[in-house]
Parts: sequence; C-alpha cells; structure tokens
Amino acid sequence: MNSKDMQEKIIENYQRDEQMMILVFAQWCVNNDLDPEELYKRAYPKQASNPSLKQAFDLTVSKEEAGEIGDQTLLGVLSMFGNEDLAFVITEEIEKRKKKNGKK
Repeated sequence: MNSKDMQEKIIENYQRDEQMMILVFAQWCVNNDLDPEELYKRAYPKQASNPSLKQAFDLTVSKEEAGEIGDQTLLGVLSMFGNEDLAFVITEEIEKRKKKNGKK
C-alpha cells in the first residue's frame, strides 16, 4: 500500500468512526428525551446545522428499542474525538437529571 492509499484509508476510518460517535450521541439524546440538535447548538453556537447529526438522528431508534448508553460511555467517546464543548453540555444535562431525580 503506497502512502497516498494509506492516508485515504486512515481518513476513511476516521470518518466512519466519527459517524459512529455522532450516532452514539444522537441515540443517547433519544434515550434521555433530549434534542441532539439543541445540545449541539449549545455546544457549538457558531456552527451551522450539522448534516451528519441529522443523518445519524434518522438512524436512531426509540428508547424502548435501544440499548442503554451510559453517560460515561458517551463522554469517553466524545473525548476521543476532542468534543470537549459538547461533553461539557452533556455533563450539564447529566447534572440536571441527577438533581431532578434527587441524586447527587
């Protein structure tokens, strides 16, 4: 495999993994009755709407059909892709949920 082919393969893999991260985020939002676009806009207010997020949201299932996605799992996935701003917004939502449910 030459250098150009290797670079293309790395980019392909990254894009596929990034799409999986977006899908995990979108499904976590569905599972927690949150709007993924609203959270994304809070994290990245200067960015236009994200077509990858819309595509991922179309692939989500109802929370009854979905498996559980743990909060720490989502935060870890976001961290792997450097989405600290989105992780911060997610952490705020987790704290709101804990307060609402009477947990510390």
